[in-house]
Amino acid sequence: MIKSYKLRRTLANTAIYILLAILGIIWIFPLIWLVLHSFRIDPNGGIPAAEYNHLFPSLDVLGFDNYVGLFTETKFLRWFGNTFFIAVCCCIISTISVLVVAYAFSRLRFKARKPLINVGMIMGMFPGFMTMIALYLILKMMGLDQTLVGLILCYSAGSGLGYLVMKGFLDTIPHALDEAATIDGANKFQVFYKIILPMAKPMIIYQVLTSFISPWCDFILVNIIMRENVDNYTVAKGLWSWAVDTEYRNDYYRYFLSGSVVVSIPITALFLYMQKYYVSGVTAGGVKG
Repeated sequence: MIKSYKLRRTLANTAIYILLAILGIIWIFPLIWLVLHSFRIDPNGGIPAAEYNHLFPSLDVLGFDNYVGLFTETKFLRWFGNTFFIAVCCCIISTISVLVVAYAFSRLRFKARKPLINVGMIMGMFPGFMTMIALYLILKMMGLDQTLVGLILCYSAGSGLGYLVMKGFLDTIPHALDEAATIDGANKFQVFYKIILPMAKPMIIYQVLTSFISPWCDFILVNIIMRENVDNYTVAKGLWSWAVDTEYRNDYYRYFLSGSVVVSIPITALFLYMQKYYVSGVTAGGVKG
């Protein structure tokens, strides 16, 4: 019976590992294809998109010309700067908004507290794309359509509604710490700044990462708001235009591939560096709601 049990467990584990290995290969293969073809060059200029149907390019056509041309012959560097500026601004505004709202709902007691929590949870259930047309019309009336400021407002204005995970973490911090600090003469801001913030470091890093990733990867909202203003494109919108517009497809498809690799490097490096804080923030924030 013992041998039979060990055999069944070994076979089950082997089958699981084989399945995970197959899924891993399927998941990573497009990334390998993207990286390899991003180095594919053509001495005669642009390469038609149809020529990328091969699984792997030949070694004799690999080089760094696509990456050099990406920064010298296109608007990619400007788009990259736009994306970085928007992501940093949204990250700062969103993190502060979430912290303030979560602290108010977690540590303060006032009459409208529970109704506001319920309203925030209900509003957070509606997908953001439902309001995109309304957002564009409002920005157009304000003269902020096709601008970076308008895009930052759209990304960060409602960020306070994402307070739930942060509030769950703050609820786990004992209220006795607040009371002890108050007895020692600290006001609400000092309690928040000197006690809550240092203890909430994992959750703050989690919020910073999520707030930075969202505008960095978003395409739908910027596609609606920016429209034909090419100079204010983000990398998502700009790379998409190279891939689908027939005017650019043959000449810029190689830049689309190299640009896709470049834009993934900062966010990947940031996530890998902050991964341990990200995981601890996610698990800690789900302890108590």
